[in-house]
Amino acid sequence: MIRLNEDTPLDVLNEIKEGDLVTDTFSKTGLVESIEMTDDGLYRIYEFTLVTGRVITIKK
Repeated sequence: MIRLNEDTPLDVLNEIKEGDLVTDTFSKTGLVESIEMTDDGLYRIYEFTLVTGRVITIKK
């Protein structure tokens, strides 16, 4: 299981793929259904959508 939070290194975030088991260590845990990465010029925003419908968002 991979923990996702603001301290997660970029190389770990980039290696996560669909089907991986992830958690935000609080209330969101599940398999990754889709991954979306956007860059707003200041931050890279990673959105991991879980099969449960919940979304874990990380800004780096």
